[in-house]
Amino acid sequence: MPTIGVNDTRINYIQIDCEGGRNCEDLVMVHGLATNLAFWYFRHAPEFSKRYRITLYDLRGHGRSGMPDQGYAPKNMAADLCQLLDHLEIDQAHFIGHSFGGAVALNLACMDPERCLSLMLIDTHISAVRRLQTTKEWEYGKKIQPIIDQYKLNLDVKEPYFGYRLLSTLAQLQKKNVSLSQELEDLICPFMGKYSKRTSEQWLRLLKKTEAEKELMGDDGLSLDNLRKLTFPILAMYGEHSQAMSTGEQLLEVWPHADFRLIRGAGHFFPLTRPKEFMGNCRQFWKGALINKIPRREGDSEKRHFRSDRFYRRNGKWYIFTREANEEGPFADRQEAKEYLWSKLYSRFGIEEHG
Repeated sequence: MPTIGVNDTRINYIQIDCEGGRNCEDLVMVHGLATNLAFWYFRHAPEFSKRYRITLYDLRGHGRSGMPDQGYAPKNMAADLCQLLDHLEIDQAHFIGHSFGGAVALNLACMDPERCLSLMLIDTHISAVRRLQTTKEWEYGKKIQPIIDQYKLNLDVKEPYFGYRLLSTLAQLQKKNVSLSQELEDLICPFMGKYSKRTSEQWLRLLKKTEAEKELMGDDGLSLDNLRKLTFPILAMYGEHSQAMSTGEQLLEVWPHADFRLIRGAGHFFPLTRPKEFMGNCRQFWKGALINKIPRREGDSEKRHFRSDRFYRRNGKWYIFTREANEEGPFADRQEAKEYLWSKLYSRFGIEEHG
């Protein structure tokens, strides 16, 4: 893979040609912490290259990029990205940023909004919301905490940077070849994802030998006032069970023009655990809100709301989210779920079914 020296470090990157030829627009995909460009490479990039030329890269300190002593704040990493784009002669692009990668993409957008044709913000938590004392309690955290306490992991789900702490704890367990119980794996790994031993060791080395931990848990440079100035098309997609959901709820009041999507029953790593659903939402955005403004009915409030698919899949089974905000299921397949829903509608309105 090619590398380039930018901002006093080495950045590893790869580009995937668009199947549509040279006239395709660019899509830049930014991964989160404790992973690398492989997060996007195997499942998502091949699909998205049908529409865009894809650029993937390793954040500094990750993958095959350099690991300097400092420069890990999102604003500095946005400068890395800016120089990479200059090198590749990408003047404008669409961006996808997952988790911390979203904070990097947002910093780039605030620095140079003209560069952004659109942004998909995927389960990104920002420090301006982490610090809010009024943020409502993380409901799914109540389910995780007893399991964490049972296994004496010394973590508190109420801590603003709980996700970062959990990454480190899981990395330490991975390095020591500690096998997790099925109970712990079912609760935590779908939330955080799974990492190879090599990736875990690299993450721990980054925290130990550089200023990364202090910089990553500091101010990310993003204020709600500055985010309000972003007017290009935005899709904000969040997992229902993710701690980052509190940021998504705040952004509802920041971006009246954005499209907000909720992945029901999902945690932080839904692009990997629910790839078809994730990519389906991306395609809907590109075919809809990216081209046309968010549809509004007369008298609608300016405040946005999270939308979600009525039918969704989790752990190989299908579920229905009803208008009464209840979950029905599981069903063996989507067709069985649809037939169940229709039978309820027939029953409710007194309609006799005919074969």
